[in-house]
Amino acid sequence: MGASRGGDESTSSSSQARRISRRGALKTGLAGAAAGAGLLTVGGIPAARAAGSDRPIRIGFQVHRTGIGAVYGRWYERTANAAAAYINELGGIAGRPVELVAEDDGTDPRRGAEVVEKLATREQVDFVYGTLFSHVVIGSAPRAGELKIPYFVVSEGYHVASGKLNRYVFQPGITDVRSQITAVAGWMMGNLGKKVAMIFPDYAFGYDHRDFLSAAVEAGGGTVTARIAIPPTETAYSKYFPRIPADTEVLYHVMVGPGVLTFVREMGEHFGSRRPAVFGFVDSLEGVPMTSPGLEFLDGTYLWEAMPRQAGQYDTPHERFYRERVGVGPDGASIRDPKDVSTYSHMFGCWETLFAIKEAVEQSGYRDPTPADRKALIETLEGFHGFNEGRSHPQGPKVFDGRLHQCFGQQFVSKVNAGKLEVVHRTAIEDSRYEPAADYTKMAL
Repeated sequence: MGASRGGDESTSSSSQARRISRRGALKTGLAGAAAGAGLLTVGGIPAARAAGSDRPIRIGFQVHRTGIGAVYGRWYERTANAAAAYINELGGIAGRPVELVAEDDGTDPRRGAEVVEKLATREQVDFVYGTLFSHVVIGSAPRAGELKIPYFVVSEGYHVASGKLNRYVFQPGITDVRSQITAVAGWMMGNLGKKVAMIFPDYAFGYDHRDFLSAAVEAGGGTVTARIAIPPTETAYSKYFPRIPADTEVLYHVMVGPGVLTFVREMGEHFGSRRPAVFGFVDSLEGVPMTSPGLEFLDGTYLWEAMPRQAGQYDTPHERFYRERVGVGPDGASIRDPKDVSTYSHMFGCWETLFAIKEAVEQSGYRDPTPADRKALIETLEGFHGFNEGRSHPQGPKVFDGRLHQCFGQQFVSKVNAGKLEVVHRTAIEDSRYEPAADYTKMAL
């Protein structure tokens, strides 16, 4: 188990968290009064004790500072810095300070591979962490495998859990698209309709939506009326909407990049009051104020969220603590600038992934970037069963499947009401599980 038991690190109102906590107690015997702060204890002694080295744990942060992922990158970086600062307040990782070494990959897959190499060889970091966009992950992961450096992504794509990458790649802090769709598709069809048209970005992340939603709709007795792929750099969308059949009951959309406001506005201009029911992934609106002109079209529609943007919609002390530490106000914007809206449904993955790294380092005895220590860390993390909800994991409890290198968690369906996102449904972790198609533990290191 990758989390401590006891204190406010467990959430008593969640049966999922209770089950994870009990398994964690059986697996590792972790307990202690420091649990509420996120510190692990073994036999009553804090595990964040000096590990025989004053050298910082250096974590390479592959960040989208430029390119189509820049709005995510900005908030990923703020969240990562906030998490590192909090971890250092707690005593660091195994008693050693955390040092983030950031490098812009331009949201470009070729540049991403170069960044992994630079961080591993020139900066000599212990691990690389933080990548979001699927095409960058897919372009970067092979180089991480060649360099034999643990590579922790915060991406959502199914590429990790699919088994198509390598044993050095993990996604322990955010759920993948397949599990998200598996969790919410039944609610969508049961409440909105079974004739579904899909609009998605024309690259790997979008193809995951296309493939897994198509399978879920068909398994639920529904029909996909259209599959429309749009280049992520597109700036005009009106030409795509006439391709949606008139008998469509649900319009499913997920778009990313700088054109999302234009996308929603032109969708509204095309459909007007004759629109079908609309179910979207909040990816289309991350970093965008819900009160922006044109978004009034979305009033009464539904969105998937991994972590509710609006304060009070998942009201736990852990979520409130996290929101304060990353500097986000009640409506999801920066407390310093109400026009600077966060990517709240994704960036928590940076916070939680850093804590997953902390837990894996401390339980594996990792000290230095040697093959033996990295092997121990990888095998230890593969043995984790999940993470307890708490300050370390404020989005909720997680189940971790070491075969897939992927976590599973709860999801939220929110309704747009007068420019605000109000949660109307929360899924259970079990709703998101699917049959594993891979086993990384059988791959050589």
